[in-house]
Amino acid sequence: MKSCIGELKLKSKQAKKLQVKARARLSPQLEKCCLLVSASESYARTEVNIAELTGIKISHSSQQRLVQKQEFPEATITETVEEISLDGGKVRLRTEKGKSSEWKDYKAVNAQGTIAAYFLDNQGLVEWVQKQPLAEIFSCLGDGHDGIWNLFTAIAPSEQRFEILDWYHLKEHLYNVGGSLRRLAKAEDWLWQGDVEQAVVLFAGCKRV
Repeated sequence: MKSCIGELKLKSKQAKKLQVKARARLSPQLEKCCLLVSASESYARTEVNIAELTGIKISHSSQQRLVQKQEFPEATITETVEEISLDGGKVRLRTEKGKSSEWKDYKAVNAQGTIAAYFLDNQGLVEWVQKQPLAEIFSCLGDGHDGIWNLFTAIAPSEQRFEILDWYHLKEHLYNVGGSLRRLAKAEDWLWQGDVEQAVVLFAGCKRV
């Protein structure tokens, strides 16, 4: 068996005491290292990094099989969920040499501090959130993209959602209006104080609002 200190030979009693799985080729600690690195790197890069960190060579295909055979328990929340934020991103998929890279979408949710991500599975995300103990009215934080608000709409009815545009994208959309920088700065100040009505009044008559 490969371990972080080199190759080991264990008898069945020793393996049982050390909680090593039957027919395991990697020690629990080395397996954990592989999983941690695989979570943030490609399998090919994981092979290089594990060799650099431990001196043990484990092929990228072995790293992939290790991850695929894991059973990751679904996260559950016991406290009432009063805040949820959603965002999306893209993952670059490796393709054959000479071919263009492929980018695929994923969505991530932060529900009261518990984070879950779903790759090409928006319905899975919606169903996971719906299984959590949602408050009668909960805050929904998003970036303003229709895809994000559509997910919130699928999660719960409008009377249960208090939708909030995150500050970064709020400022981005605000300054896209253009015009007087003084007016934009004043509107930003009103918005920061939560006085949306006063901010809206500043743009009365503007065609781009």
